[in-house]
Amino acid sequence: MDSITAIQSAIEYMEQHLLEDINYMDVSRQVNLSGFHFHRLFSMITGMTITEYIRNRRLSLAGQELVLSEEKVIDIALKYGYDSPESFSKAFSRFHSIAPSAARRSGEQLTLYNRLILKLSIEGGVLMEYKIVEREPFKLIAKTRQFKNEIVNDDTNHDIPDFWEENIEAGLIPELKKMAASDDIYGACAALSKEIDTFAYGIGVQYDGDAVPDGYRLWEVKPTLWGVFPCYGKDAECVRETWKKIFGEFLPGSGYDMLDEVDFEFYPAEKEREDLFCEIWIPIEKKR
Repeated sequence: MDSITAIQSAIEYMEQHLLEDINYMDVSRQVNLSGFHFHRLFSMITGMTITEYIRNRRLSLAGQELVLSEEKVIDIALKYGYDSPESFSKAFSRFHSIAPSAARRSGEQLTLYNRLILKLSIEGGVLMEYKIVEREPFKLIAKTRQFKNEIVNDDTNHDIPDFWEENIEAGLIPELKKMAASDDIYGACAALSKEIDTFAYGIGVQYDGDAVPDGYRLWEVKPTLWGVFPCYGKDAECVRETWKKIFGEFLPGSGYDMLDEVDFEFYPAEKEREDLFCEIWIPIEKKR
């Protein structure tokens, strides 16, 4: 299933099950893609997360129902997935800029959020550097933290950049290099799982030992075939732009699928170009 068809099918599924307790894992299963990759694909192409889409559609419909019906606020809150009037009122007020109790007053303005419709546009024709690399499995020693799945590809979220800044200020990089097989730095991201609502992200170095110092994680990177994409720029914005090209250009148009394994940003100690910010390495396999 190609990217656009998968997203159209996902939208159809979400619209049919808006009043049910669904999340991005349920949606991804309907289009036979992993939750990790589909979550990224959806947000890259639509500019929003699946969670945001479902929430906005529910609140938009809840606003219409408040105006058009005489149902109690608490009943509408429960219908659209809120377990208390308080949580519904908070979300409703944030979305519509007025409280549910005020929505029925004459002349009050509500926010309409219609169903997403994808339209065909001319794409491609974009120059994109990449290389396919075979690499033996290796180990990282890394400082890690768990992050909410919902932040993946959320351009407004700065949790991971803040994690980098916090650890750089704390002197992590010199400490890592004391344990390193080289001076190269990695920013490793674990695949999302349907069992938990967080994923691990770590800042680390390649490691040949087995001992794990307190506060660190030994991370085994097993895939052997990788797609490698240079990110040129001065800051993390070029990383976000490169991810968009990976999902919007490379994966739909290449003969490869991305695996549900660790991917990472690679910050080489020696750069081939001065404007190289990092490289993104994604685990891949040939399409079957």
